[in-house]
Amino acid sequence: MGSRLKIGKIDPELLKALISDFTGTGNRVLIGAGIGEDAAIIDMGNRYLVAKTDPITHVTHELGHYAVNINANDIAAMGGKPLWFLATILMPASATAEALRRLFSQLSVSCESLGIIYCGGHTEVTHSVNNPIIIGQMLGEVPRANLKPTSAACEGDALIMTKTSAIEATAIIALEKERELKGHLKAHLITRAKNYLYIPGISVVREADVIASMEGVHALHDPTEGGIATGIFEMATASNLGVEVYHDSIPISEETQVMCDFYDVDPLGTFASGSLLIAASPSSSEDVIGRLSAVGIHATRIGVMTHPQQGMRLIKDGKRVPLPVYYQDELSKIFG
Repeated sequence: MGSRLKIGKIDPELLKALISDFTGTGNRVLIGAGIGEDAAIIDMGNRYLVAKTDPITHVTHELGHYAVNINANDIAAMGGKPLWFLATILMPASATAEALRRLFSQLSVSCESLGIIYCGGHTEVTHSVNNPIIIGQMLGEVPRANLKPTSAACEGDALIMTKTSAIEATAIIALEKERELKGHLKAHLITRAKNYLYIPGISVVREADVIASMEGVHALHDPTEGGIATGIFEMATASNLGVEVYHDSIPISEETQVMCDFYDVDPLGTFASGSLLIAASPSSSEDVIGRLSAVGIHATRIGVMTHPQQGMRLIKDGKRVPLPVYYQDELSKIFG
């Protein structure tokens, strides 16, 4: 018998072997399956088709909003524009028609807000799930010059992140654990955290669009499960580089810090949708931050991409320590 798989991200060595053994590219797949890459890129002539699929399995509130935005983020993080969405919806045997209609409505409204067409999928009721699950597929396009794969970071690039750490995780905790949090945390903190889906929001489509055409921007990445730290690891791994990360420069909101402290969760190691990682040339980094600031999006330089022999390091409390990687998201401490 083989070793049992753990909950969360697949060990990168196992995943690398599976990708090598069982996936391919053919003549027109420019970027196929790969550790850290946000989407596949298919050559369509004068532009590229960007294709992504991602399931939503860890939330019950606003499931449709998550499904659309999480998949749209991965298209945007390749420099592309998300255009068409399909959803496989799996409902438990206890589901009602009203619950299903609510999911369809959430998907439709979320797509419309981003200019995306909800154009197909599959829906069924099954005993195989206990809660509704949506498996989204997003298709988009990117001009050849705007392609920004995770693997294109360069040695010496500034590492920049938008917004704050663990936006998605903060919303999940507040929405799913509101009753437990009441009486322990201030009510206004819980209320603000519940709205993190929308403010600051889990979408990175806007910020990616602002900088996708900049020549000095080399790579983008959408950190999700495993948090900002794991997202940085994925970018460095995909680009065959090392990285030096400044712990004290990583912005963490009050709501996030309080909730993570309450559950003993590391905000660098938990669901981070809503923040975009950017690798940009040193000469372009201030322009990147300035352009984002001009449209109301806060961005912070948090590190530098280095030679691979320097490894992946986190500078914390004046010491260089190995960059932590969270194959099992920190929310597993709360939700199992």
